[in-house]
Amino acid sequence: MSEDLKPIAPELEEVQAQSDVTVEQVAEMTGDITQEEITQPAKVTEVEEAPKAEVAEEAPKVEAAEEAPKAEVVEETPKVEAAEEAPKAEVVEETPKVEAVEEASKAEVAEEAPKVEAAEEAFEVPDYSEMGLKEILDVFQTLLDRGDMQQLYKHADSIKATFYKTLRKEKIASGFIAPSEEIISDGTESGEVVSINPFAEVERGFKELYNNYRTKRNAYAREQEQNKEKNLQTKLEIIEQIKALVDRQSQEDMGQIFSEFGNLQAQWRATGQVPQSRMKDLYETYNHNVEVFYDNVKIHKELRDLDFKRNLEAKEELCVKAEALAETEYDNIVAAFRALQKLHEEWKEIGPVSKEHRESIWERFKAATAIINKKHQAYFDSLKQSQRENFEAKSALCEEVEKIVAMEISDSGTWNKMTKTITDIQAKWKAIGFASKKDNVKVYERFRSACDQFFEAKKAFYAELKEQMQHNLKLKIDLCEKAEAVQHSEEWRKTTSYLIDLQKQWKEIGPVSRKRTEQVWRRFRAACDTFFNNKEKHIGKQKSQYEANHQLKLELIDEINAFELSDNKGENFEALKAFQSRWNEIGFVPYKEKNKLQAAFKKALDSKFDEVRAQNDDYRPRYGKYSSDANLSKAERSLRSERDRLIQKYVKKEQDIATWENNMGFFSKTKNAETYLAKMRKEIEVAREELAELEEKIKAIDSQFEERNE
Repeated sequence: MSEDLKPIAPELEEVQAQSDVTVEQVAEMTGDITQEEITQPAKVTEVEEAPKAEVAEEAPKVEAAEEAPKAEVVEETPKVEAAEEAPKAEVVEETPKVEAVEEASKAEVAEEAPKVEAAEEAFEVPDYSEMGLKEILDVFQTLLDRGDMQQLYKHADSIKATFYKTLRKEKIASGFIAPSEEIISDGTESGEVVSINPFAEVERGFKELYNNYRTKRNAYAREQEQNKEKNLQTKLEIIEQIKALVDRQSQEDMGQIFSEFGNLQAQWRATGQVPQSRMKDLYETYNHNVEVFYDNVKIHKELRDLDFKRNLEAKEELCVKAEALAETEYDNIVAAFRALQKLHEEWKEIGPVSKEHRESIWERFKAATAIINKKHQAYFDSLKQSQRENFEAKSALCEEVEKIVAMEISDSGTWNKMTKTITDIQAKWKAIGFASKKDNVKVYERFRSACDQFFEAKKAFYAELKEQMQHNLKLKIDLCEKAEAVQHSEEWRKTTSYLIDLQKQWKEIGPVSRKRTEQVWRRFRAACDTFFNNKEKHIGKQKSQYEANHQLKLELIDEINAFELSDNKGENFEALKAFQSRWNEIGFVPYKEKNKLQAAFKKALDSKFDEVRAQNDDYRPRYGKYSSDANLSKAERSLRSERDRLIQKYVKKEQDIATWENNMGFFSKTKNAETYLAKMRKEIEVAREELAELEEKIKAIDSQFEERNE
């Protein structure tokens, strides 16, 4: 919209026919004409001439965004230039055409729609926004049957918009489409597609009616063009008749001529529109011949002045209306602009005014027109800027969606997150206004294409995921069966390791469908819990046994302390060795009591050995493990100390392994325990290797004692 939009300036002012004038009145008035007036024709300057108009710039076409109605475009109001003696007839340009929203057919914007016959009752269209689809079709059919194109022009697009809005609501209500498919939808979250359209018939019915309307509209437009051509011929004939009246003025009765002139003017006004391309020349020719007629009509000056006065009053009234429109706020400027065009049409139909008022009345009317033109231009400049900004905002949203489409998404969580993002972007899209028609169609197709690509990719992902979930379910059911097969096993270490391995495999298997995931997990967990609960009970029994062993060892220490030596040293040594064997057979005790018990046992036994050795220094035990340090060599004491240290370390390591294995049973039933379990398994493996080394070292020390005692 680079050029100014201005309305058409008035044509040469047409002469208004007077009320019925009788032949007698004309004769009476002409009787006052002096001989001078008869012999000296009136000067051309006495006749009113309309101001000269500059050539109007063509108003640019206004493109409505998407389905919005077109802004009405009218011809530009020309500027007035002062003439030397009297302003000349203005030049009127053809009104530019505006593109129709639905198709390429064009309608003239400035042309006034045919008036409805007064006897014809206007069709009252009800509030179809509250109707159902069938009722909307019935109303549309009624309008088509009546054949009233004005009503069809007024309501067709609104009916169409309401029909598709209602159709969408009913599709959502019936579940045919999802509510989130505000602009674009992938059909269904799970990838399932509804193939039967229950609304196909009513959609076809509406399309047939709308195509019928478009056909009638095009035919009506063609008919209007034909009528304009007929009207052109009629008006050309009227002009020729006015020329003939001028030639007859000096030969026939002036009353009769003036009466015929008034009839011709009435016929001119009653004749409809003509083609825009001929309007300028036609009005110039008509107004020129009217002026010539008035210049040559020898009627009484008062009659002409009365005609001028009435014309002036009519034009002043139009000025008042135009000035009121000039006060219109910008929100209503389009309506004011259209109203101004009607005022210009009325101005063209009003005859001339006296020369002294001609320029001032036109300047007044033109000033009001200029104010409205300026506001109208500012409005469309703002609209164009807004459309540019809307296009840029929509292009930015397209880029956001295209970036998401380019992402490599491999999990449902990210798909859900990106779907929410796309939905938010679509909501932003809806909140943005229209761009120009050309840009809006292009950017919408780009946006729709990107959204379609996203939802198609999502649909394909979930189809593949569904197949993968079925496979994962089969693998997890196999693990359930394996776990159930060993859930009552009492091979604690072996089964613990086996179930931990199954749990590791479980973690590596991907997800299953939501409705089966809890079920299969409960089954697998139940089998694991059965085993580990049994193991826990077993460990509980072990703890009880440790407490019993603790009591037995305390009793054994008391028994050693109470032991009375006999005179037979050999029997005494054997008895002490028997105490040692009984101690080793008792088994484990609570870890916190181990060192204390071991020290008490060693002290009691060493005390008895010292007493036995005092009886006979020559007697030595076979192994010498618990003989008094006083009777051992330095090397033997060192070996004995080392053996005791290794035994304590061996016992400690065994207790550590038992504790770790017990802990693993608990951790295997918790989430995210795999890292800890792997670490524990590694430590147990290392500890068992250390146990083997300790056992070899103890055996080596025992072998050295045996060699020394042999």
